[in-house]
Amino acid sequence: MVSSGPELAGNGSVPGVRAAAGEGPEAERGGGGGGEVRLSRRRWAVVLLFSSYSLCNAFQWIQYGSVNNIFSRFYGQPAFAIDWLSMCYMLAYIPLLFPVAWLLDCRGLRLIALAGSALNCLGAWLKLGSLKPHLFAVTVLGQVVCAVAQVFILGMPSRIASVWFGAHEVSTACSIAVFGNQLGIAVGFLVPPVLVPDVEDLEQLAYHISIMFFITAAVATALFILVIIVFQEKPPHPPSRARALIQSKPPEDYSYLHSILRLLHNTNFLLLMISYGLNAGCFYALSTLLNRMVLSHYPGEVVNAGRIGLTIILSGMVGALISGIWLDKTKTYKYTTLVVYIMSLVGLVVYTFTLSLGHLWVVFVTAGALGFFMTGYLPLGFEYAAELTYPESEGTSSGLLNVSAQVFGIIFTISQGQIMDHFGTWAGNIFLCSFLLVGTIITAFIKADLRRQQANLESEQTEEVPEGSTAPMILEESRL
Repeated sequence: MVSSGPELAGNGSVPGVRAAAGEGPEAERGGGGGGEVRLSRRRWAVVLLFSSYSLCNAFQWIQYGSVNNIFSRFYGQPAFAIDWLSMCYMLAYIPLLFPVAWLLDCRGLRLIALAGSALNCLGAWLKLGSLKPHLFAVTVLGQVVCAVAQVFILGMPSRIASVWFGAHEVSTACSIAVFGNQLGIAVGFLVPPVLVPDVEDLEQLAYHISIMFFITAAVATALFILVIIVFQEKPPHPPSRARALIQSKPPEDYSYLHSILRLLHNTNFLLLMISYGLNAGCFYALSTLLNRMVLSHYPGEVVNAGRIGLTIILSGMVGALISGIWLDKTKTYKYTTLVVYIMSLVGLVVYTFTLSLGHLWVVFVTAGALGFFMTGYLPLGFEYAAELTYPESEGTSSGLLNVSAQVFGIIFTISQGQIMDHFGTWAGNIFLCSFLLVGTIITAFIKADLRRQQANLESEQTEEVPEGSTAPMILEESRL
């Protein structure tokens, strides 16, 4: 099992900590690692900038899938080949996670941010060389480069939140970081059907595609320049006591391989990794196949198919933000995660049985309810993992969650696509519902061992507990 963190002093205080009294509204009481605990004003710029280039990368993931039928006709490729332009994101992540996570731990946030935004920019420009029907291989190359960029992005939210944000805002910060990725998918559902209409003339179609590719490349370039200027490695002072404890630990005590082994021996984390993968894998499959799914019941509704995808993501972003704020207020990780998982299952069941009713407005409503919980679950998983595995690197734990998500995403996308082709969309969605049920059961067996919160509480034992503190709730849940 993962160790519970650096040893605390006998009275519960952190050795070498001094209070940051009189430091203004941006300071917190206490500290660690030989310096005061203090919040940096730059933290909001860092998380918003990360969220922005994550948005751009996520847009490029779904920009082909949201108009699958149009790109299939333009390049003369089957729908399954266009599906792989999205699935290559999932495939690239699996072998590249460990070297990128190692770089994150050894070289830090700034290098990873520069690499992710640079590759995202390069992939966007490469796609501009694929504006002829016979150049499908070039668009594949550009998408693969963007897929590699995604490896430098997906594991960052919980790490940025932990390094830059205080104990009472870390879950909200993680939600904002994930927010950008989800907004990118939303824009990817909305914009391509508008910019790339289903016209017959291939030259005119190439012109419309070029507009979308040029805009994407310009935005990616601007964000890369901003990352160079704005993004810093870490704030001058640790933002929380838990972070101070980690920073006070000698670097030579850390081993990346041993960290992975400890994570893989953590039963609660393994259960979370499987349940997270099942939920996120279902989401990836639904996103990739949504265009085909909607058009099978509502022919010609390409724009509305994109709008349904937009509805799923926008409602999910609201769910993610509400979940993050709720966790910061209550710290009830297990109960919140379980309830959201159950509602994701209920939402998918309702969506499945209403998709074929022939009323688009019903699909919009049920898809929105599904997105609120299924997409809202994603930042919950990151933060729950950070709690269960403290003081291990958040980049490593998030990376393993994402590997699970990519593996299940590939399996579910291919399987559901085949089931839809042979048995219809109803059977394909029931296939996903069965795995969400399994994930719900697994989530119920995860013990809420909130190690990061416990580290913060133990370092506060010599101080007066503020009125309205959630400490009793945290301790009570950690016993479950």
